[in-house]
Amino acid sequence: MKPKNDYFFNDKHKTGYDRGSSYNVFVGKKQLIEGMDKALVGMCVNERRLVKVPPHLAYGKKGYGTIIPPDSILHFDVLLLDVWNPEDGVQINTYHTPSVCDRKVEVSDYVRYHYNGTLLDGTLFDSSHTRLRTYDTYVGIGWLIAGMDQGLLGMCVGERRIITLPPSLGYGENGDGSDIPGQASLVFDVVLLDLHNPKDQITVTNQQVPESCTRKTIAGDFVRYHYNGSLLDGTFFDSSYSRNRTYDTYVGQGYVIAGMDEGLLGVCVGERRTITIPPHLAYGEEGTGSTIPGSAVLVFDVHIIDFHNPSDNTKVTVTFKPEECDKQTKKGDFVKYHYNASLMDGTHIDSTFDYGKTYNIVLGANQVVPGMEDGLMEMCVGEKRHLVIPPHLGYGERGVTGEVPGSAVLLFDIELVDVEEGLPEGYMFIWNEDVSPDLFAVIDKDQNQALEPSEFTDYIMQQVNEGKGRLAPGFDPYRIIDNMFTNQDRNGDGKITEAEFKLKADEAAAHDEL
Repeated sequence: MKPKNDYFFNDKHKTGYDRGSSYNVFVGKKQLIEGMDKALVGMCVNERRLVKVPPHLAYGKKGYGTIIPPDSILHFDVLLLDVWNPEDGVQINTYHTPSVCDRKVEVSDYVRYHYNGTLLDGTLFDSSHTRLRTYDTYVGIGWLIAGMDQGLLGMCVGERRIITLPPSLGYGENGDGSDIPGQASLVFDVVLLDLHNPKDQITVTNQQVPESCTRKTIAGDFVRYHYNGSLLDGTFFDSSYSRNRTYDTYVGQGYVIAGMDEGLLGVCVGERRTITIPPHLAYGEEGTGSTIPGSAVLVFDVHIIDFHNPSDNTKVTVTFKPEECDKQTKKGDFVKYHYNASLMDGTHIDSTFDYGKTYNIVLGANQVVPGMEDGLMEMCVGEKRHLVIPPHLGYGERGVTGEVPGSAVLLFDIELVDVEEGLPEGYMFIWNEDVSPDLFAVIDKDQNQALEPSEFTDYIMQQVNEGKGRLAPGFDPYRIIDNMFTNQDRNGDGKITEAEFKLKADEAAAHDEL
């Protein structure tokens, strides 16, 4: 920038220092003495020159009033502070470009950036860094000085550039009235941290989609997922991994920010996706205080661990069924089965094979979670099934400490090994043959007209051992007999009299059970 007609600003010769302001003048347009016009040509900003001007190139034989005598040789100590040309526009020097640039600043975008602002000689006049907050504004619609409006266009997030503005595109002849002199060129060192447009919607980028996806999330589902949250420039602000637990929520119902509500729809278990959310679908102009700045675009890398719907039932898939299946399990049966249990993401929970024995329960006795009860019904010995149990039919919102997370969907691969037929519903003991019409006398061995607990217990156990009676399988036989005795001991005196003793047939339904 050294053409003859350049206009030099802040030419601080002697009188400039005295006035406390620079001397501003066009060069080569006879606004200076001839010697100074020549001496300033070719100077660089911050260059200092000692200039000696002979009289014929200065004020000659006439001098300059009472200040400069005739035929004076003039000496100038000159420091050049600024230089520009009326034809100058915005100058852009990009010194760092990010490896990935999915989008560049366009007119009407809203940007967040940091900057240092200096004069052309390096004098700092302002910095967003010292205020510890970005400068946030719309671009290209007149919210900024004209040169900055132009200089920010085309930038990528993470890009760094030097934007140099002539005064005509900065603060012009008058400056800003404080830190920026009139006719000053401005230099902004800018790093772009964020950009969006008020018309933006969320952007979803799939990172990993499982090969098998039998179901995708819909509004009303309850989702468990992990996430890392960052700003658009990569600044980390939160992570579920750091808390060592998933984030659990309903989707599509306003429980999370609008952009996440939308971004979690249509995903599969095991899917990984990046959800980019503009501020008007996140935390808006206010942000969240110290963690998320106002007007910040948010980037979430999410991993879907599992999901279910509150209306879900246990899903049963038969993986193997024997050719002969005449007898199927029902409520009250005592069943023995093997299982492998895991979470939806494949995390192992438990397995009967680890213990080398089956798991044994009475169906319908609330000895396992309701979903397992459902999955074991109408099953043949040797049959294998795959069960998907939603949390409300599993371990619910609390889960099992150290084993099953709260609100977790459970997967069971089960195999029925054996089944012992249960008694009819409501029965804990039945007779296998006809009962003596004088049963009380038969049990009352000592003929004392009262049945003692031991006497009663010995008799019932004898009937069971001889196959004449049957207790409900899967329960403690002595506890069943104790309950039977208590039911017959109607006055609670610890013995049963003949008046108290009744068969079931004498009380309600016509069947032979005490």
